[in-house]
Amino acid sequence: MKKRFFFPLIALLLVVLYFSWPTSLPSYTPERDYLDMEAQLVEQFIMAQDSTVIELPEGHFLFSQSLSLDNKHHLTIRGKGMDKTVLSFKGQQSGAEGIKITNSTNIVLEDFAIEDAAGDNLKISETDTVVMRRIRSAWTGEVSVENGAYGLYPVLSTHVLIEHCEVIGSSDAGIYVGQSDKVIIRNNKAFYNVAGIESENSTNVEIYGNEAFENTSGLLIFNLPELTLYGGKINAYDNKIYNNNLTNFAVKGSIVSAVPKGAGVIIMATKDVGFYNNEVRDHKTVNLCVVSYELFAADEDPQAQTELSQEVQSRGLRAIEADYTQDKAYNPYPGRIRIAKNSFDNQFWLPTFSNDFGWLWLFKNGLSIPDIAYDGIVPEGANIQDKDYKLCLEDNVNAAFVFLDAGNDFQDFSTEMAPFNCRLD
Repeated sequence: MKKRFFFPLIALLLVVLYFSWPTSLPSYTPERDYLDMEAQLVEQFIMAQDSTVIELPEGHFLFSQSLSLDNKHHLTIRGKGMDKTVLSFKGQQSGAEGIKITNSTNIVLEDFAIEDAAGDNLKISETDTVVMRRIRSAWTGEVSVENGAYGLYPVLSTHVLIEHCEVIGSSDAGIYVGQSDKVIIRNNKAFYNVAGIESENSTNVEIYGNEAFENTSGLLIFNLPELTLYGGKINAYDNKIYNNNLTNFAVKGSIVSAVPKGAGVIIMATKDVGFYNNEVRDHKTVNLCVVSYELFAADEDPQAQTELSQEVQSRGLRAIEADYTQDKAYNPYPGRIRIAKNSFDNQFWLPTFSNDFGWLWLFKNGLSIPDIAYDGIVPEGANIQDKDYKLCLEDNVNAAFVFLDAGNDFQDFSTEMAPFNCRLD
């Protein structure tokens, strides 16, 4: 009798160890032959006038310093193609960003690549009307926590368009739009990042036609505390988000370091989100989840958080805020979420056990990986059917659903989708 029990237990243990064993991280290693034109190209940026074009020649160019523009208007920076014009900041000695643009209007960047900045490859701040088109942002070599945080990084900006770009190797998010309004992210490709694409505290955002794969997570739609703006009114549609199972290599203590590998899409603490007509498949934790900020902050030790915050802040990242309730303007709960007409599939028959979700699926869900998971956490006195906290699921193909009831220690964990078959008014 003991043998009959012992051998299945050993088999299960071996399977768990196999699926939890860390995998090697990928590399991006293009061939480069650098030309020495730094002085001439830096001068073009310094001397740039409004309503002109900075023409970047074909070739691979190495820079020891950031390229900066401030208070510029109607300016275009144009290369010969992302495979032909490469600006590399490998070994950068001064500045953090590769290219930094601030306080400007009507800026267009197109047809070149930016690589290996000490911090963010391309940061645009407090700018109105900006276009990033056919830009490749990458960190070369094996992906690492030492890579810069953000590939394409517009923040505190309006009328932002990011299209036909590629982002590779970011230790936080490849395409990251923060505290911005009227944003379009379309027809881009993101891989080998912690988060492929992230909309954070932004409003009136359209995310469509993108391909996110081989990241830790493909798409994050987040609303975080203690920022100047709060996000909502976001639509994500016609995207392909698949096989995002990369080991998380973010800076420990940052908000994105808490993202479990194998989470295709995470919608957190954001209101008025439409997620429809997407293809989401092949994730080892969950294809899509809708969660509150409470779930991220629940296990945070304030003392440990303080110890980690210095490095997080020094790199310009957002830490997990254990005391987020001090921000009285912040609402940590998602609501008015519509998930409709998406296609879900999964080639994996066992979850990863590298995070708590895998163990939850083992003990509560018969080892099955859900397509849609909802933590069910709402504020005290509220109900999950209240209009402001409603989640509606409509006509999702092959979707397996779980309601966690995480606020009550999973007491009413359920796979019943019927209470969420609804439409938003």
